[in-house]
Amino acid sequence: MHAVRAGDVAKLGLLFERHHARLFEFLARMTGNASAAEDLVQDVFVRVLKYRATWRDEGRFETWLYRIARNARADYFKAHASHACIDAALGRPSGDPLPPEQLAHDRDVACLQRALALLREDKRELIVLARYQGMKLDAIADLLGIEVGTVKVRMHRALKELRVIFLRLNENNTWKTTHSIPSCPTA
Repeated sequence: MHAVRAGDVAKLGLLFERHHARLFEFLARMTGNASAAEDLVQDVFVRVLKYRATWRDEGRFETWLYRIARNARADYFKAHASHACIDAALGRPSGDPLPPEQLAHDRDVACLQRALALLREDKRELIVLARYQGMKLDAIADLLGIEVGTVKVRMHRALKELRVIFLRLNENNTWKTTHSIPSCPTA
């Protein structure tokens, strides 16, 4: 990032290679739309180039990058004024027949994704950053501008709520699967 800030924009490609997959995963989980996430990743790196002079060495680069991603996502939702559902691209089905254990696992993953999508955005963001992006609590606290203790409390509450939603969805799904409907409920 030092080189990019100094004007060597060719190094932006290296930053893209290092961070685009994780940013895509974060944005796909936050927006629920793989196509929108792809567009947003591109927008994030355009903004990195545009705002490269604002990056300071004092903080973590990843925190600055995710702050840009959060802003890009917020701008996207302001412009599009709709909240998309989790799309099929996140599940990545192969099309091959699966054994019953794999079907049950895939069903649980789909229900977890749906439960995550049903959480309030601030709670979903905490879980995605910590569990899916592997971000440390102090980095999350820095990104969100709150204390580490506050992150812990909010994370605990978010996980507790996610569990309740997941169990409700799974409970509904159990009834439906006994009647040959193998997908997670959407309502």
